[in-house]
Amino acid sequence: MPRMTAARAAVEILKREGVTNAFGVPGAAINPFYAALKAGGGIDHTLARHVEGASHMAEGYTRANAGNIGVCIGTSGPAGTDMITGLYSAIADSIPILCITGQAPVAYLHKEDFQAVDIASIAKPVTKAATTVLEAAQVPGVFQQAFHLMRSGRPGPVLIDLPIDVQQTEIEFDPETYAPLPVYKPTATRAQAEKAIQFLLESERPLIIAGGGIFNADASDLLVEFAELTNTPVVPTLMGWGSIPDDHDLNAGMVGQQTGTRYGNATFLESDFVLGIGNRWANRHTGYKLDVYTKGRKFVHVDVEPTQIGRIFAPDFGIASDAKAALELFVEIAKELKAAGKLPDRSAWVASHLERKGSLHRRTHFDNVPMKPQRVYEEMNKAFGPETRYVTTIGLSQIAGAQMLHVYKPRHWINCGQAGPLGWTIPAALGAAIADPETPVVALSGDYDFQFMLEELAVGAQHRIPYVHVLVNNAYLGLIRQAQIGLDINFQVNLEFENINSPEVGVYGVDHVKVVEGLGCKAIRVTEPDQLLAAFEEAKKLAAQYRVPVVVEAILERITNIAMSPTADISAVKEFEEIATEPGHAPTAIIPITAS
Repeated sequence: MPRMTAARAAVEILKREGVTNAFGVPGAAINPFYAALKAGGGIDHTLARHVEGASHMAEGYTRANAGNIGVCIGTSGPAGTDMITGLYSAIADSIPILCITGQAPVAYLHKEDFQAVDIASIAKPVTKAATTVLEAAQVPGVFQQAFHLMRSGRPGPVLIDLPIDVQQTEIEFDPETYAPLPVYKPTATRAQAEKAIQFLLESERPLIIAGGGIFNADASDLLVEFAELTNTPVVPTLMGWGSIPDDHDLNAGMVGQQTGTRYGNATFLESDFVLGIGNRWANRHTGYKLDVYTKGRKFVHVDVEPTQIGRIFAPDFGIASDAKAALELFVEIAKELKAAGKLPDRSAWVASHLERKGSLHRRTHFDNVPMKPQRVYEEMNKAFGPETRYVTTIGLSQIAGAQMLHVYKPRHWINCGQAGPLGWTIPAALGAAIADPETPVVALSGDYDFQFMLEELAVGAQHRIPYVHVLVNNAYLGLIRQAQIGLDINFQVNLEFENINSPEVGVYGVDHVKVVEGLGCKAIRVTEPDQLLAAFEEAKKLAAQYRVPVVVEAILERITNIAMSPTADISAVKEFEEIATEPGHAPTAIIPITAS
């Protein structure tokens, strides 16, 4: 039996589980693992500037790369605690990432050794498993179990903590005989699928809600096939956006108190039956007034996690199943019903949804200077085609983007939906760009999100990772300012100051162009709406030429209120700007999927 250090055994297992990329920051307590990583070869490593950034890179990598898992690595103590936000973001949205931390020697774990912390206990609430390995011989089993857990059922993150002496201990391990454990996912039965379809057949105005579980199951094609067979409109959630192209006749638009479209909310409120697949009824989708969301309609809920069914409200019927397994049965049954002529005619329902989709838009074309943010998204739709992968986190910039941008392909909207940590966007965009370098990445941030972890831009410069970052700057914590309206305050949300070193930026304070250039990247500042399209085109050229991140900063008017529910009720979304109901006022048309 071959002998090797436990750290080397762990690296060999990573490779055999399909890991090709890792993100991290070395340190004393994890250096033996890094030595094994170098000796073993086969795994590319990206050096982050902050360990939290490494965890978000791993998450962006996993989200963009179906089937592969991002890995982040850090030393002991604060490196582990820095990863907690990344673990929280990952578990909240069912994203598998593996965090590996170094640790003080086993004998010193309870002696207040330098940077010794019980990271496993800290991480347990935000992981599927968190383990400090005390015996070197257990390392292979712990890593094997980690990948099994990350991929089984509802996916999620795992943390493995390795004391330095455990890493260095030699064990017997034969990599050539290693095999991953089988992945467990519950599957719907034929009887369950038939009952769900019966609800569909008995309804007059059905909808499908497509959640992020569609992507985890790699089931987008099946979703579209089922929708087309039954002529049922589809509402993607924020995490499921891209599961059906925006320009597809059966895409009914998103629903929600923040990131819903006008036509999506209107169509949902007309429905009488909802089939949710791989979604969790998040309150940004349902609103907090569940009686408004549920009244007058029946629900079937399909989810890979049994305890998710009934967590928010009790459906009329629930199925614990992987989305792909359920959709395979749904398609099979729908084909049988179609062949027998037993599928109802949904043409009138689809026509009514298309009428709303063609008319109920928010106005985006404004010529104001300083710019309104709506115009930025209008020009983004022109500049960035259907092949674009968008990455964003939270704030009015993300909410407006979800209301006005267009997404056409699976995994082309990467957004931390539940956790929403500021600073997530830059490292996640870098991870996504590494995972799929052939797909153009466009990140979207407000100025505060951008400033949280902007040091990670240097990672893009060092490792030559090109992408375009659209920075909408109003020198405000815009979402919090808008939320404070109900309290009649405007307190501690204003970022304006006179920059003594850059008087040209005025009250917007931070000179993002200088900062970005100082980190080795390129930047363009835009102050007038007619400059936006040219700036986006120039940014794409610069990214291709220099192979670094390129930031386009759009200087916005200081205060713009974005449409959202003031009562947490999807039937009462407040519109702050003129509503577009005529062709002359409508936003940029949805680009056909075949467009270049």
